[in-house]
Amino acid sequence: MEHADLLVLGAGAAGLFCAGSAMAQGRRVVVLDHASNPAEKIRISGGGRCNFTNLATTRERFLSGNPRFAASALSGYRPEDFVGLVDQAGIAWHEKTQGQLFCDGRATQITDMLIERMQGAELRLSTSVSGLRHAGDRFCLETGSGAMTAARVVIATGGKSIPKMGATGLAYEIAQDFGLRCVEPRPGLVPMTFAEQDLALCRPLAGVSLEARIRHRGGDFQDALLFTHRGLSGPVILQISSFWQPGEVLEIDLLPGIAIGEELKKRRAQAGRIRIAAALGEWLPQRLADAIATEAGLAERRLADQSNPTLEALAERINRWRLRPVGTEGYRTAEVTLGGVDTRDLDARTLQARKVPGLHFIGECVDVTGWLGGYNFQWAWASGHAAGIAARDG
Repeated sequence: MEHADLLVLGAGAAGLFCAGSAMAQGRRVVVLDHASNPAEKIRISGGGRCNFTNLATTRERFLSGNPRFAASALSGYRPEDFVGLVDQAGIAWHEKTQGQLFCDGRATQITDMLIERMQGAELRLSTSVSGLRHAGDRFCLETGSGAMTAARVVIATGGKSIPKMGATGLAYEIAQDFGLRCVEPRPGLVPMTFAEQDLALCRPLAGVSLEARIRHRGGDFQDALLFTHRGLSGPVILQISSFWQPGEVLEIDLLPGIAIGEELKKRRAQAGRIRIAAALGEWLPQRLADAIATEAGLAERRLADQSNPTLEALAERINRWRLRPVGTEGYRTAEVTLGGVDTRDLDARTLQARKVPGLHFIGECVDVTGWLGGYNFQWAWASGHAAGIAARDG
C-alpha cells in the first residue's frame, strides 16, 4: 500500500493549484484524475485563451448559500497574486472589458505553468478512484493502481458541467459519505430554452446579437444577447441563468438606456411616412426590428398612422420584453455548476470539513459560484491555495 502526505483528487484548475501551494520539501503530494489530460476546462476556456481571473473580484460577485463564505479565501489569494505568477512565467496577457484577463496565446500556457509550479508532486492521469474512507488518523483510497493512504485529502473533482469532458458528481458522493450536506446542484452560466410560442420568434433570428439588460433576483447585467435555434444565449443570458429559478418570468430590455416609445414619437413628427419596421431598424438589428413589427401586426404600417398608445405598447414589448424560459440547455453546455458541498459544513479559511479533520473540498464542487468573466477561476486559485497552505502547514 502506498502512502502520501496529501492526495488531491482532481487535476483541474483548483486541484493543480492546490498541489502547488501544498508543496514543501520532504512532503509527498499526489494528484489523481480519471481523465487522460489535465485541466481540460482551462484549455477550452475563453475561446482557447483562458479568462484566468478578473481584477474586479469581490465576494459580491459570487453566489452561495452563505454570501460571506468566499471572502476569507478570496482575500488570502487575490487576482494580483495570480497575475504575478503569470508574469513570472512570461505569459503575455491582455484585459478585455470589466476586468477580465485573457492570455494573448494559448490557454494551455496556464496549465503548463500550474504543472511547473507543483514540481515535485506526482500527477497521475487515467487513474480511477473509489472507496475513500477514514481509518484512524489517515484516509484510505482505492485507485486503479492499488490502495493509497494519506494524512489529508483534497477533493477538487469539480461539478457536473460539461460531462463530455469527464465531469461527474463524485465530490457530492464523497461529501455525503462523510455526513456533509449538499445544496442541490444545477447548471449555471448556461443558455436558456423557451416554449414554442417564443421559439417562433427566436429561431428565425438565430445569430442575431445585440446589447440588452436583464435584472432578476438581485442580478443586474447589461451585455450581449444572442438569439439561437433553441432560445437565447450570450453573456447577459448566461449571467442571469445563475439567478433564475424554474417557472420564473424574465424581463429583458432590448434597448437599455433608450426610451424607445418617446423616440418613436419624435421620429413620427420628423418622418411620419417611414414604415414601423424601418423606424425600429434605426435602433435594433433590422431582422429583429422586422420580427417585432410583424409580431405586432405593424410591419407595413406607417409611423404617422400610429397612435400614442400603439407606440407605447410597442415600446413595452422592446424595453420590457417578458418571457418565461422553460429551462436551460443543462449541464451539456453549462460553464459551471451551481450548488454543491454546503458551506455550513466547511471552514472558510481552510476549506476543511468541520466534522472530518484532514478532508478539504475546493473549487467548483463547493456551493460558491462566480459570475461569468474569470471569477470562477479566481475561486479555483483562492480555494485551492487556502486548502494547500492548510495541508502544507497542518
